[in-house]
Amino acid sequence: MEQETFNVKLTAGAALFNAGEYFEAHEVWEELWMDCPSADRRFVQALIQAAVAVYHFSRGNPAGATRLFQSGKRYMEPYRPTRHGVDIDEFWRQMEAHLAPILMDAPESGPRPIIVLAPSPEGPL
Repeated sequence: MEQETFNVKLTAGAALFNAGEYFEAHEVWEELWMDCPSADRRFVQALIQAAVAVYHFSRGNPAGATRLFQSGKRYMEPYRPTRHGVDIDEFWRQMEAHLAPILMDAPESGPRPIIVLAPSPEGPL
């Protein structure tokens, strides 16, 4: 897959995620995952799982949301501190704050997580 195609799909999925269209973001990233270079497969899989975790949370499925949060965070761990312009620690901090009612028994959710794609050493976005 060409870097430009990768970047277009990554950015399209991030825009959907940031708009609260988690299922649609998952669909775009799943298409990307099927064709992406092996070095990025777990990174993209982690994004997919993050989107589906928030989707499950919004639909009242705490077990599914928790499971996908944990595995997605674990899959993205090797890519710290940043990958393709994503500040990985900040992204998962936002995910945890949003899912706090199910992850930490907090009384309310933090704001929806967003993905900020900064310029990255892997290539322009």
